[in-house]
Amino acid sequence: MTSAPTNSHGHSHDGHGHGHGSHGHRSGSWLAKLRHVVTPHSHDTADVVDGALEASKRGMRALWISFAALMVTAAAQAVLVSVTSSVALLGDTLHNFADALTAVPLAIAFLLGRRAATRRFTYGLGRTEDLAGLVVVLVIAGSAGLAAWEAVDRLTHPRQVTNLGWLVLAGLVGFAGNELVARYRIKVGKQIGSAALVADGLHARTDGFTSFAVLLSAGGIAAGWSWADPVVGLLITLAIVSVLWGAAREVFGRLLDGVDPHLVHLAEQVAAETPGVAAVQTVRLRWVGHALHAEIDIAVDSRLSIVDAHNIAHDAEHRLLHAVPRLVRSNIHTNPLGPQGQLAHSRTAHHNHE
Repeated sequence: MTSAPTNSHGHSHDGHGHGHGSHGHRSGSWLAKLRHVVTPHSHDTADVVDGALEASKRGMRALWISFAALMVTAAAQAVLVSVTSSVALLGDTLHNFADALTAVPLAIAFLLGRRAATRRFTYGLGRTEDLAGLVVVLVIAGSAGLAAWEAVDRLTHPRQVTNLGWLVLAGLVGFAGNELVARYRIKVGKQIGSAALVADGLHARTDGFTSFAVLLSAGGIAAGWSWADPVVGLLITLAIVSVLWGAAREVFGRLLDGVDPHLVHLAEQVAAETPGVAAVQTVRLRWVGHALHAEIDIAVDSRLSIVDAHNIAHDAEHRLLHAVPRLVRSNIHTNPLGPQGQLAHSRTAHHNHE
C-alpha cells in the first residue's frame, strides 16, 4: 500500500466547536465511508470564509471603537493643554492623536485578510496582519525614542508648569482612556488570534504610561521637585521599552511562523488519540493572519484500504478542528506503518534538507 495523502476541506473553527453534527459521518457504515471519500463537503470554503469574516468583523469593531475612544481622550487633553501650558501634556496629546491612527494599517490588514485566496496568493492575504504588526512595533519604538528625547530635554531645559490640578486631570484622562483601549484591544486580539491587534493594545498601554508620567510629574512639581518631571519620563521610557520587547517578540515570532508549543503538543496528542492512528510522525502549525493551518503526517496499518485510511485521516482532522483553538484548515497525510512506508519515503529523502 502506498502512502495516501489526505487534504482537509477547510472547516472553520472558533475554539468552541463548529457544528459538524450534520455531516453524517457514521463510522459503522461502509457506504458512508465511501460517500465521504468521493463527495467533497458542501462547506469546503464557506465555513472558512465565514469564520475569517467574523474574526475580521470583531477586529474591525475593536479598532473603530478604540479609535473613537483615543480621539475623545486626545481631544479632552487638547483642551487642557490650553489651560496648563504644559509642553509635556502637549507632547502626550499629539502622541495620542498619532497613536489613534495606528488603527488605519490594522484596518487595511483586516480588510485584505477577507479576500479569497487566488492563484498567486494561495493562502489569501491574512499575513498582511503581520506587516501591520510591524508598523505598530515601529510606532512603539518611536514612542520610546520620543519619550526619552523629551525627558532628556526637560533635564537640560526645565520648564515651568501651571495649573497643576488640571494637569493631574489630563494625566488621569489620558491614562484611563489608553488603558481601557489597551485592555479591549488585547482581549479581542487574543480571542481572534491577531498578534497585530494584541501589539496595538500593548502600544495603547505604553501611551497610558506616558500619560501617567504626566500625572506623577505633576505630583513631583507640587512637592517642589523640579527634577521629578524628567526623571519620571526616563522611567516611563524604560517601561515602554519593556512593552516594545514583548510586542516585538509576538510580531516577529508570528512572522517566523512561531506558534505556542502547547498548541503543537495538543495537536499531536489529539491526532495520536484518534482510533486507527498508529503513530504521529510530523506536526507543523503556522498562523495565516488570525487563523491556524496544520500539516500532519500520521502512520496507519499498512493492511488498511485507501478508503479506511482516508476515513481515519478525516476523523483525526475533525477532532483537531474541535480541539485546537483557531485551527481552520489541516492537511493530513497518511503513511503505511512499517517497511513499506519507509521504502516509499526513501524515494524523496534526498530532496529533504531538514
